Amino acid sequence: MSKIYIFSGLGVDKRVFDYINFFDLNVVFIDWIDPLKKETFESYAQRISKDFEKDSILIGLSFGGMLAVEVSKIIPIKKVILLASAKNKNELPKWFLIAGKLKLNRIIPSSLLKSTNFITNWLFGAKTSAEKLLLKNIIKDTDSNFLKWAINQIVNWKNTVVPQNCIHIHGTNDHILPAKYLKVDYSIKNGGHFMTVNKANEIEKIIKMLCS
Repeated sequence: MSKIYIFSGLGVDKRVFDYINFFDLNVVFIDWIDPLKKETFESYAQRISKDFEKDSILIGLSFGGMLAVEVSKIIPIKKVILLASAKNKNELPKWFLIAGKLKLNRIIPSSLLKSTNFITNWLFGAKTSAEKLLLKNIIKDTDSNFLKWAINQIVNWKNTVVPQNCIHIHGTNDHILPAKYLKVDYSIKNGGHFMTVNKANEIEKIIKMLCS
């Protein structure tokens, strides 16, 4: 059975996968490592995947999906499964790229990145009190330096390659990465950026089918 490496999203950790039953699949949740000073996305991908087995499956959520794409360019991968993510820079909203060119991301204070409010909840699609609390706790626990580094990688992402054997699962109501910019393989109706939590059963069935 292929080993499955799972990357969480930016500002979130493996708790967003708590509602998905991976059954007897051979899954490994990858913890974020601290980026080196001025480290590139490519270098980070190389370091975090240095012990990965070849011909494995990568599952990446949001920023973790972008990282999975970068890793797939380094080692032979059997399959890449993206959740609420983008395959290359052309699938990112144009304002992401404009923000990167103007370096707007560098002037955002860390305190703002670490706060949650009705806008954050709307962007992620956290609707119930339990979902909002989970999102709040996860963002609170995220390292500020990593958060700023990762945002800089997103708005300056240069990748134009789509990995072979890439399967894209995306919500139709994603406010961070709108589906209209993407070519997806599986659409999750009314799913948002928090769909691994509130649309877990639908995603679980797709992952089981793809990885069994």
